[in-house]
Amino acid sequence: MGSSFGQFFRISTFGESHGKALGVILDGVPAGLEIKKSMIQRELDRRKPGQSSITTPRKESDQVEILSGVFEDKSLGTPIGLLIKNEDAKSLSYNHMKDLYRPGHADFTYDARYGFRDWRGGGRASNRETTARVAAGAIAGMLIKELANIETLAWVEQVHKVKAEINAREVTREMIESNIIRCPDQEAAKKMIELIQVKRKEGNSVGGKIKFHVKNCPPGLGDPVFDKLTAEIAKGIMSIPATRSVSFGLGEEAIHLTGMEHNDIFSLADDSSIETLTNRAGGILGGISNGQPIEGNITFKPTATILKTQKTVDRFGKVVDFQGKGRHDPCVLPRAVPIVESMINLVLADHLLRYSIASMGRLKKIFY
Repeated sequence: MGSSFGQFFRISTFGESHGKALGVILDGVPAGLEIKKSMIQRELDRRKPGQSSITTPRKESDQVEILSGVFEDKSLGTPIGLLIKNEDAKSLSYNHMKDLYRPGHADFTYDARYGFRDWRGGGRASNRETTARVAAGAIAGMLIKELANIETLAWVEQVHKVKAEINAREVTREMIESNIIRCPDQEAAKKMIELIQVKRKEGNSVGGKIKFHVKNCPPGLGDPVFDKLTAEIAKGIMSIPATRSVSFGLGEEAIHLTGMEHNDIFSLADDSSIETLTNRAGGILGGISNGQPIEGNITFKPTATILKTQKTVDRFGKVVDFQGKGRHDPCVLPRAVPIVESMINLVLADHLLRYSIASMGRLKKIFY
């Protein structure tokens, strides 16, 4: 099972939705990085369930324990172990579906792959698994901030047919966190929240789109061919449950343009550094960052578990009626925002360390 991610900044996660705990081992974190438990906890609080009226009512404090690799708030350069215990798992809520293949879920495919599965809340296929990623992503965020002043922001751009209208370069974290949907457009946010509440009462769910914007990423990150920065970020993002697509820059809108219209023209900034007049490529050319903000969009499907009756089959080959029960998000997007940021930060941390090994002289020139 692919539970590890990254090369030089590498994480391995463990735990199930209704197991005793979730956790992550980080290997490759340089010694001397300031790591405060409160900074990790802040990100976990943004992802945890039960945080608002439009998320799952499951109550988990998601308190992180630092098991190893940190002393006096500094990384030791040795593996860092983080643990988050499950406190509100209710496995009995899933007894009625242990022999069913729920529509839209990984029940059938896990059985097809392994011949056995953890049916309690989906096991490793559950969004609960991302708790460990967010804990690791918080440390990755600290590293890229320290090395290059990089900051990753993500926010809800669209829910179903309700779309925000806002300039990405004007968005701040305060704007994102100003409402429970995490949309910086306040008018659109109100409509999104109302829509989700209506769908929840109907026993249904909705999907949408998250936008990401990475500030201060230096040029030169990414490796040619198979380890392009676009490819690595896309892999990280598409490993998040419920994702359906990822695009960079103009994305699919690029098909409506000619090469003359799409190309970002190079120019010299006031400090004589090279920049582009536009950013249609989304900050990455040839799989390598060009110094402009890294931008893109991610689409998320509607939550698979709904409270309406659907036809399905069980593992004995019998067609049955199925109605979802338990505690679920009517829309995954608000809690997916910190997960998106975490996966991007993990990729950037990994590539910053690759970059330092490939060209130490240039690393010092740019970062120090």
